[in-house]
Amino acid sequence: MWREDAIASRTHLTYGGAGVDIDAGNALVEAIKPLAKATARPGSDAGLGGFGAFFDLKAAGYRDPVLVAATDGVGTKLKIAIAAGRHDTIGVDLVAMCVNDLVVQGADPLFFLDYYASAKLDVSLGRAVVGGIAAGCTEAGCALIGGETAEMPGLYAAGDYDLAGFAVGAVERGQAITGAEVADGDAILGLASTGLHANGFSLVRKVVSDSGIGYGEAAPFAPQIGLSTALLTPTRIYVRACLAAIRAGGVHALAHITGGGLTENVPRVLPAHLAAEIDGGAWPLPPVFAWLAAEGRVPAAEMLRTFNCGIGMAVIVAPDRAEALAAVLAEHGETVFRIGRIVPRAAGGPAVAIDPDAVSWRP
Repeated sequence: MWREDAIASRTHLTYGGAGVDIDAGNALVEAIKPLAKATARPGSDAGLGGFGAFFDLKAAGYRDPVLVAATDGVGTKLKIAIAAGRHDTIGVDLVAMCVNDLVVQGADPLFFLDYYASAKLDVSLGRAVVGGIAAGCTEAGCALIGGETAEMPGLYAAGDYDLAGFAVGAVERGQAITGAEVADGDAILGLASTGLHANGFSLVRKVVSDSGIGYGEAAPFAPQIGLSTALLTPTRIYVRACLAAIRAGGVHALAHITGGGLTENVPRVLPAHLAAEIDGGAWPLPPVFAWLAAEGRVPAAEMLRTFNCGIGMAVIVAPDRAEALAAVLAEHGETVFRIGRIVPRAAGGPAVAIDPDAVSWRP
């Protein structure tokens, strides 16, 4: 009898009482449905609400496609977005980190799914984040066809959230870019980055913390804008320009310059017997990198293997196509620099030769 009395006296528990608001989740889904619908492309209706999403490759124009998939996040750049209360562009970074990895294989991004998790759902914040994701998808030409919104109190601190993304693209069989065609004498074109993109932010945050500068203050390297605005500049999406260059002919390989910089990403697309010789003075160093190097006393070699340092995509092309392809890329909005060439790799030598002292690290 005493056990029945004890049970009867307890407060009834609910999911909401445990910290999960189902209604908020439903409200967020309704709020982002128009954003997803606006990203629709042939092959997808970009509708949300089902258990899974369909994509019709035939309707997208493919005859014998090979699928290419990529997944990524935005790292601790999220901490700056949260600290600054600016959530409208971080979704662009998420899409960019995935679709730029697809296009280097020659794949056209078809669709994107996102994962958004927090301690407590804030519908307006979530809509801002997904709005950025939708904007990135529109820029990349891929459909936002689904995702997951999770509320997990106890796993995330109040005010924190996390993002991950998953993209699928397609390329016709036999047309994928693998780097196998890279040859001695090929030219390396560098496409300018928009800044830090979404790599190295643990070091960025450490430098900012040690400097004593607040995210709401003016950026020391760009006094006309706030520091958070400068650091949160979204990652450039290179999809349309790179696909145009690929279709024009003469592209042998592409490397998305993310964590690891030029020194570690370019080798991923090179045959073992070849190396990249890069002129570190061939492009202007964006001020944010010069400031980080000086303020944090970060060695030049460390800068080059942590950040993109101004080059967000490397395009390796046949030498007789370099000028024409640079023009194609420029026509699609890219700032293009001829940054190096492919040479035979010396026995025991590095896959990338770049003189850190050739880069102007002065702020």
